[in-house]
This record gives sequence, structure tokens and C-alpha cells, in this order.
Amino acid sequence: MEKQKSLSTSVSLKEDEPPQPVGLLLRKTRTKKSPALNPLFKEMGLFLIEHQPEIIKQNNFCWIEVVRNIDTCQELWKEFEPAQTFFDTWEFRMAFYQAYQHKPYFMVLRNQKEVLALLPLWYEEDEKKYFWFGSWWQEEVRLFAKKPEYIIPLIHNAPKPFSLNAICQESVNNIKGKLEFQEDDSKYILRLGDFKTHEDYLMTIKKNARRNLRKDRNRVLKMNPQIIIDDFSNIEDMIKISKKRFSEENKSTDWEDPRRIETFRNVIKLSGPSYKIRMITIKINGKVAGVDLITLFKDTYLAVKCGYDVKEFSGIGNFMNLIEIDDALKLGMKKIDFLQNNYQWKSGLFESVPLFKYER
Repeated sequence: MEKQKSLSTSVSLKEDEPPQPVGLLLRKTRTKKSPALNPLFKEMGLFLIEHQPEIIKQNNFCWIEVVRNIDTCQELWKEFEPAQTFFDTWEFRMAFYQAYQHKPYFMVLRNQKEVLALLPLWYEEDEKKYFWFGSWWQEEVRLFAKKPEYIIPLIHNAPKPFSLNAICQESVNNIKGKLEFQEDDSKYILRLGDFKTHEDYLMTIKKNARRNLRKDRNRVLKMNPQIIIDDFSNIEDMIKISKKRFSEENKSTDWEDPRRIETFRNVIKLSGPSYKIRMITIKINGKVAGVDLITLFKDTYLAVKCGYDVKEFSGIGNFMNLIEIDDALKLGMKKIDFLQNNYQWKSGLFESVPLFKYER
């Protein structure tokens, strides 16, 4: 039997190298052996070789490829469909890609028969670092592997520095003890269960929080708000209101980057095949008080982006949250996803969901 050299530690790839033909390593670099991976491959029944041989003599030979062609990247993505969360959808990731145009860097573990695992990255020149394809904005990220342990050699060989954030609990549990993950900021959800209206939800939270939410709702109702559904031109108002609010608070906002604005215009434009969109606008005396951009994925209602004029319309944020609960119930949704980060208020109102990260 012909002996093959094993591939182990990180592949030395230069980011300024021109893209190579699809399906080939960017550079076939011999690497040092890593004894730490040997027991893993023995357990998996695989033998990792340096690159695809001309003649495959063993069924358990596998190798790593790097793909940069966006069309081929999409075909690889399809290997792990159907999407399980909104953030799994190719269209949502493409919304970011079309706006930022960062170089895809899809690492593939495969054998002669199939793709075994996929680590979809891109390189951010601004940060000089690798992140998920679609940026760090992704959440509840699922590790793409036909068997959970197949992802490990890809992470082990990923180019440094890299950051894999917001990984879902299930993916981490599947390879617990084989990689050292760290806790990331949690995300927050509301399971709608048997709720009929937002009042059913209010009865599940603490008395003071319930009183404050009702107080804010009543304050806004006295202003005779106009509720507008699906006027997507109001994305411009949402951006304008957010930029003004953060400027007044001497804080930065991602809307200062025109690429981020283009991203969420793309989120609207690319909706349909895998997710739906919805927009709620609140006007008071003809003036926009708040705007929410929502996505709908299966039975989940995601509050993706918002802009509130809290200075002029106190309580508008809490009012919108209760409007969204009623809206989600009307649409037959089972869960509202309020996304990652607490922002000093979510933890008192909603269930936290742990997320994890791996950085090197």
C-alpha cells in the first residue's frame, strides 16, 4: 500500500495570493505532524492526506480544500441544507457578501465520495482577521459537518487569526471536550406557547416589569399612534432615527458604515426563497416614532433591526415589543427571537439562550 503523508497543523496560506482553480488547495504546503489529531482520526476511521491524490487507493482517505469561487461556495452550502435557523440561510449571508465583498474562504473536508464538513469563512481586510462568511453578525451558528467530529480538523487548520462567534449549544455539545469553546454573549427569546395576547405574556414576568411595560404602552396609546405594516421604504427612517439617537448619546452605530446600510437593504431585496420579511412603523402626529425590521423563518419571528425616537416618544421601544408579540401571535409564530446581547434590558424580560465562540 502506498504511504501518504498526513496533514495536521494549520496550512500556511497567504491572504494576498491570487485565487486558485476551484477545488484545489491555495498552496500545497507540507505541514508538521500533530500527534493531537491522530487519536481523533483513528476514532473517525479516516486518514487525512495533504491533498487529493491522482489515484485514490483507500476509501478512508480525506483531504482539505479551500474554495473562493462564490458560485462553488453556494453549491457547498447546499450540502448542509435545509437551513435550521434564519442565520443558516444562504440569502441572509449573501446580503452581507453583496454589500461587503470580502473574500470567501470556504474550507472543505472531503473524500472521493462526498463533502464531510464545511467551515465557511471570509477574510476581513479591515480587521486583518477571518470571521464567518457573512461577518460576526451571524448568530446561533451551526457547525456544518456530516458527523460532528469532522469539523475539528477544519477548525484546527483554519488560518490565524480567526474568530468563530455565536455558535449554537447543540454544535458545541456534539464535540464537547475535543475543542475548548468559550462562552459568548447570550441571545434572548420569547416562547409564545399558549399566549393569546401580550397580556398573557405580561402575567409571566415580575410585577414591576409588568407595570412599567403597561405604563409605556398606555403612554403611547394616548398619543393615538398610527401602525403601518410593510412599508419597506421606512428602512430609511429607521436608519436616520438610529443614527440621530446614537449621535446624541455620543455612541457609534453600525449604520455609519454604508456597507451595513446596503446589507439590510439586501436583506429586504433577497427575501422570499428562504425567509419572509415584515416591517412595523409607528407614526405619531405624522412623525415616525419607531420602525422595526422583522424576518420570519418557519415559526420564528426575528426582531432584526430597529430605530426608536425615544427622546420625543418615551416608551416607544416597550410599546413596539408588545405590538410585536401580538403581531407574532396573529401570524401563528411559536417563538420571537430578540437576538444576541442583553443591552441592559432583555434579561429581565426574556429567556436567555447560551452561545459559544472559538478564537485563535
